[in-house]
Amino acid sequence: MNYIPIDNINAQELEIYHQFREHAFKADGSFVADSPKVVNLLLEEKIEVKSILATQEYYEKHQALVALHKSAILYVATKEQMQNIVGHKIHHNVMMHGIRPKETPLDSLGKHIIMLDEISSTQNIGSIARSAAALGVDAYVVPHHGPHPYSRRALRVSMGHVSMLDVHLYHDIVATIHTLKSYGYRVYAAEVTSDSTPLASVKVTDKWVLLMGHEGSGLSQEVLAICDEVVTIEMMEGVKSFNVGVAASILMYQFKHTKQ
Repeated sequence: MNYIPIDNINAQELEIYHQFREHAFKADGSFVADSPKVVNLLLEEKIEVKSILATQEYYEKHQALVALHKSAILYVATKEQMQNIVGHKIHHNVMMHGIRPKETPLDSLGKHIIMLDEISSTQNIGSIARSAAALGVDAYVVPHHGPHPYSRRALRVSMGHVSMLDVHLYHDIVATIHTLKSYGYRVYAAEVTSDSTPLASVKVTDKWVLLMGHEGSGLSQEVLAICDEVVTIEMMEGVKSFNVGVAASILMYQFKHTKQ
């Protein structure tokens, strides 16, 4: 393998590693991942890798894994140089520039889908992705204008497991729900309403979409009206709601383990 030692951390070819904006690089699909656990999982999933920036120690330890990506440019830096690029102290020794997998069309998403409406927290995007992958959910449908599952923080929180999910970004939630229903999915909205079905009583169909709302405002009446069923988690009196990431995990587990 050909390694390129780094002399100038401000070199143009390293520019992407200086970027931290959550919504950067949507045009070309680029993303940056960091930490060995995240990067190694992505390398195992055969994500397209443009370059790796790591210490010699990392390359020596993970030589076989890195060798799977013969076209990747391999930059070698000291940990101190990497910290200067990041701008703060880091506890890892590798970063990776990759290309997001192509979006999966709505008609190719598998039987079980977790869908988000207006989630604003990148951390929640990542934690829900990790839970979905762990529980065997097939796909992740998220709004185009929200945090991307491959944004840096979401990747870190998901530990890279979002790469195990098919991802689709939608522009119009109402139109998307109608399209999914036309493909035979039953759409379950997670919300506390006067007529919502307790989770323990829900009958889950073979093909389903579980829709989670905004952390604060939940789902709108317009969206609830076009969903097939509203589901709520039974809670002790006086407790208003779970964190959306926790609620999504509980709901996905129940949906995956409820006999049809």
